[in-house]
Amino acid sequence: MERIKCTIAYDGAGFAGFQVQPNQRTVQGTVEKALAKIHKGETIRIQASGRTDTGVHAVGQVIHFDTPLTIPERNWKQAVNTLLPDDVRINKVEKVSDAFHARYSVKQKEYHYYVLNREDPDVFRRDYVLHFPRSIDIEAIQAACKHLEGTHDFTTFSSAKSSVKGSKVRTLFHASCEKKGDDMEFIFRGSGFLYNMVRIMVSALLDVGIGKRKPEDIPELLAAKERGKLGKTISPNGLYLWEVSYDEEENDSEE
Repeated sequence: MERIKCTIAYDGAGFAGFQVQPNQRTVQGTVEKALAKIHKGETIRIQASGRTDTGVHAVGQVIHFDTPLTIPERNWKQAVNTLLPDDVRINKVEKVSDAFHARYSVKQKEYHYYVLNREDPDVFRRDYVLHFPRSIDIEAIQAACKHLEGTHDFTTFSSAKSSVKGSKVRTLFHASCEKKGDDMEFIFRGSGFLYNMVRIMVSALLDVGIGKRKPEDIPELLAAKERGKLGKTISPNGLYLWEVSYDEEENDSEE
């Protein structure tokens, strides 16, 4: 058996999330369907760095699967992409050792979140950005981002439906927000992320941007460890799993 690692991109607008669900179009189901054709009907299960929700996009999701076939890496990429629809693509294929695991070997993940900050929505980007028409104090948001960096218990910024058992302590290596014209880009890099964590953080940071909260409120929210302190989880449309980083074939636990 060979273990194959793939970096894949997908447009989440047409999928009911990553994970296989009955009678739903999912990224996992679509990729496994293509792999089954290559393996003459045999079921090949894929493992991902993490699951993404309905509407969430990926630029650099990572998966792995085990196969009895011996095919050159370039040919794997071509064979699978030929069988995939236009909204999901394999960008890179590598043969790796059995020590590698797409989820458990993760060292760092990076997410981006995009906001269109103007009065009118863009009909062509409605599935790819959050439309937010209110006036924003970008400097206040940037100050608040600094309070999120470091190692904290992110219970307040995690969905109450989270299935994670045990510690909700995570380390954010980087949190930032930049504005160019009407476009805002949030970037988060961390050791791992809790369910809905990025979307809840962006929601809180936008509250800071409109003056509903102060940057100094972030440490208090972290200390509260109470999801109810924050408002709704915002739209998945602006969220992108950007990059997943690994140590050289080492096992690090994540999520």
